[in-house]
Amino acid sequence: MTDTASDRDARPTTVRHLRRRWKPIKEHLHAEQKNHPTNIRFHRACSWLQRVEQMEGDADLDLVLTGQWIAFNALYGQWNPAAGEPLPDRECWRRFLDRELAMDANGRLADILTEHKRLVLAILDDAYLENYFWKEPSPRKATQTTKGRRQAATWYLEQRWALVLEQVVERIYLLRCQLLHGAATYNSKLNRTSMRRCTTMLGHLLPALMEVWIDHGAEEDWGPMCYPPQG
Repeated sequence: MTDTASDRDARPTTVRHLRRRWKPIKEHLHAEQKNHPTNIRFHRACSWLQRVEQMEGDADLDLVLTGQWIAFNALYGQWNPAAGEPLPDRECWRRFLDRELAMDANGRLADILTEHKRLVLAILDDAYLENYFWKEPSPRKATQTTKGRRQAATWYLEQRWALVLEQVVERIYLLRCQLLHGAATYNSKLNRTSMRRCTTMLGHLLPALMEVWIDHGAEEDWGPMCYPPQG
């Protein structure tokens, strides 16, 4: 179930569109197994992205980012049976992105990273999204061009999409952690630029990841799902 670059450019990437494309796969998986984990992952992700769509125009970026990341987490999250708890986030989403890139025969993710290169570079150049800044924060450090931005130009030339994707998601993950661990004020004036950049980028990335899932990942084993529905 593949498509051309022109088809990808023309089609919408709303949740309704994703669900419509997923429906025949959903029915096939359901015939194999009731409450198939791949179906549940996709359904959970769509439920949160739908709520994000409903918030469009509200400028409640903190809640938008939270909803976007939960949708992403529904796809990549892995359960550790031995410990009886989810595996660490960073380990899971990195592995998930590597698998998505490996199966993305149509280059959907590379297209997104190329089309939104300026946004990617802006995120990589945002000192407040860098772990190094928070080790010893200062006004001087905040104005310095980050190492990631300088390296990214080479990564693009060499088409090292796995590295570009991992690094931009790493920055978004830092902002996500600040929010969910109570390390940021709600609707803070100080992080609005970072928040706009990150929510915009996730708005491009998540539908692309889900379309790769639809086109190439339906028959994949995505690992033990966290907290499967009971009954």
